[in-house]
Amino acid sequence: MVSDIHGAACWGFKAGFTIVPRHLLLTRSFLFYSSSFTKLPHLAGTEQNLLLAKQIQGQWKEFGLDSAELVHYDVLLSYPNETQPNYISIIDDQGNEIFNTSLFEPPPRGYENVTHILPPYNAFSAQGVPEADLVYVNYGRTEDFFKLEREMGINCIGKIVIARYGKIFRGNKVKNAILAGAQGIILYSDPADYCAPGVDAYPDGWNLPGGGAQRGNVLNLNGAGDPLTPGYPAKEYTFRYKVNEGVGIPKIPVHPIGYHDAEVLLRAMGGPAAPDSSWKGSLNVSYNIGPGFAENSSARKVRMHVHTNNKITRIYNVIGILRGAVEPDRYVILGGHRDSWVFGGIDPTTGAAVLQEVVRSFGKMKKEGWRPKRTIIFASWDAEEFGLLGSTEWAEENARILQERAVAYINTDSSIEGNYTLRVDCTPLLYKLVYNLTKEILSPDEGYENKSLYDSWLEKDPATENNSYPRINKLGSGSDFEAYFQRLGIVSGRVRYTKNRKTDKFSNYPVYHTVYETFELVEKFYDPTFKKQLTIAQLRGKLVYELADSQVIPFDCRDYGEALKGYSNRIYKLPQDYLLSALIRILQGHVISVIAPKRNSLLSCFNSAIIIKMRIMNDQLMFIERAFIDPLGLPGRKFYRHVIFAPSSHNKYAGESFPGIYDAMFDIESKADQHAAWEEVKRQISIAAFTVQAAAGTLKEVA
Repeated sequence: MVSDIHGAACWGFKAGFTIVPRHLLLTRSFLFYSSSFTKLPHLAGTEQNLLLAKQIQGQWKEFGLDSAELVHYDVLLSYPNETQPNYISIIDDQGNEIFNTSLFEPPPRGYENVTHILPPYNAFSAQGVPEADLVYVNYGRTEDFFKLEREMGINCIGKIVIARYGKIFRGNKVKNAILAGAQGIILYSDPADYCAPGVDAYPDGWNLPGGGAQRGNVLNLNGAGDPLTPGYPAKEYTFRYKVNEGVGIPKIPVHPIGYHDAEVLLRAMGGPAAPDSSWKGSLNVSYNIGPGFAENSSARKVRMHVHTNNKITRIYNVIGILRGAVEPDRYVILGGHRDSWVFGGIDPTTGAAVLQEVVRSFGKMKKEGWRPKRTIIFASWDAEEFGLLGSTEWAEENARILQERAVAYINTDSSIEGNYTLRVDCTPLLYKLVYNLTKEILSPDEGYENKSLYDSWLEKDPATENNSYPRINKLGSGSDFEAYFQRLGIVSGRVRYTKNRKTDKFSNYPVYHTVYETFELVEKFYDPTFKKQLTIAQLRGKLVYELADSQVIPFDCRDYGEALKGYSNRIYKLPQDYLLSALIRILQGHVISVIAPKRNSLLSCFNSAIIIKMRIMNDQLMFIERAFIDPLGLPGRKFYRHVIFAPSSHNKYAGESFPGIYDAMFDIESKADQHAAWEEVKRQISIAAFTVQAAAGTLKEVA
């Protein structure tokens, strides 16, 4: 399955990679890229981010790519008002503000004199100064609002709600608050979710300081791209909606605060106690629900001051090309973003540094006389933090070409979010390739010297369904692969180092999207030797190499059949399920009877007829993922078109299998029209059954 020709020695993915000079060169490269990219804030739409784009473009040309160009789009971005700061206040019964939240985060040590650091805010929040009683809504999940309304009888209509970050995408929290009738939402990071036990706050440790507040967009785009040009590239010729008509923009004010300020708000809360321990964080408060404050408190209501401005702003992607020698019209894409909320020490720079090193290494191989069989496209995306805008706009502009020519997309966002073990999210077509490659790379983990990355990954995070393999996650959203996988049906994957999911209960990493996400944070606490980032560079680079240079594209359809079987078994047993299961068996049968024998025979000999047949088979492999795309999209989410995988409707970050069926069945027992609800379930099952049948058809022999 995995070719061993030519590139293994150059890339050193075999034992030869442990030679000291090569290892030191890579380590110095990461140190240089990471430190230079994080010296100054580089938010999308700012001059500093454009300068960084030009720096990367220049380096890619020096590395030897055939071309490196800046590609611009004019998209809707969002920034705090320079003269009217955003904050939250508590007011007394006379309307006087008796407490105001902090306007800025205290800067980290060594960064006191850095300018152009924007204060914490939630991009695309509505403007407004609402004043109302406060209600605590836990994480702001669908089930949390159900608990309040259906079990506790607490109504959020007209209230301001406060939710802690974690568990789900922040935009879903805002959407849920809007559906519940709230007129504003405050978001904060509770120590229970953003502080590891026994660890000091930054800079003495890697926990979140009390004044830190998580930035982030609160859009609900559902894959639309630029809010003003949904479905089409944001170029000069494109029709635009008005700014106040944009897709997915919330209609209520949203603002993030640190847990020191949140403690003041929550301490004075009245109303019933938290329903159970899952609603309690780690602050020294009772976590009363409200609405409003306790009668013995001088506080009466909460007032939000949010003056964030949305404006059309130019962004720049860097697109680099390494042309293929045999199939230049087949593309393998390695892309990740460079824009950050402030310094971006982890997100995205640990990924941007990996991208630079992979480009440098491929450029070195090209200078030594090598070219890949297929074209490799490298991309430094802009405005990912504002809703995956740079990557989505480029996908929209090039959709027709990519649908016909793209082999795979490998994401290179943050390469670390922890330092415990490997994390992989990908389509089942890549399972075997990932497993094979991780067996060829040495583990960077302490105590696993001379063992493979596969061995340490398997021991630390075995799959739930079959513990003889490491766990691989379904693709959701939250990074730049979204348009390529969910809309266009291009085989996609992402790999990075992560925390221990069994013991580390904090959400993401503690200083996520704050001013404390610095180069020093990574160098001191997460990856002092850069071994973890080096390992991810090896894996991402080898994935791209194999996809671009193997004679037969290294996709294994059999894993898709097995995965579909597992997903269908988890759906409620309905009569239509038997049809779906039967079609999945048909898909598996086509793989076994058609693709596997052809792969083996084609690799055994070569002549002109075989080359043509190989192209045919590679096209079949490339288009399997496309076969799962429904051009009509999912109900209410037309830009999510993958019938097998989509981001959860209730948490954009998480991947859901058979999402149309899942959404139709979610909370079905509480729906007023049970007949219509079950009819929709049947409709979604029929769509899934047709899609699987169509995918099986793409594997048939040519007539």
